[in-house]
Amino acid sequence: MNSKGINKRLTILLAEDDIDDQELLNEAFLEANPSIKMIIVTSGAKAVAQLESLPSEQLPDLIVLDYNMPELDGAQVLQILAKNKQYSPISKVVLSTSHSPYYKDACLNLGADAYFTKPSSYGEMEALIKEILQLCLAKKGNTL
Repeated sequence: MNSKGINKRLTILLAEDDIDDQELLNEAFLEANPSIKMIIVTSGAKAVAQLESLPSEQLPDLIVLDYNMPELDGAQVLQILAKNKQYSPISKVVLSTSHSPYYKDACLNLGADAYFTKPSSYGEMEALIKEILQLCLAKKGNTL
């Protein structure tokens, strides 16, 4: 990362119901950039409630959604976020165990910047996290 990317303190909202995936993603994000502030919730409904509780200047830079979550899935969260323009500048990424082109297309059409299948190894996860951070920073006009 260049100094622009590494010194930028990013806030990430992670909506993931699986504890092991939460820990893995949290570790990988913090390893990629130790200054990241992680907000972790366990459902789509909690993600929406968290966003609605924040003043606009404290909204996250990136929202990472598991596709298959309780209460609201990733696509349903994106549908809710699409109705409020204040969330449009936020990078949104969906992670899923499904390779379904239908799920991917639905999420991208609802405003996700990317849809990725969850990797099977930590090394692949590290590479994916770097790609996600690059996408987020590029949307903000920075680079890694």
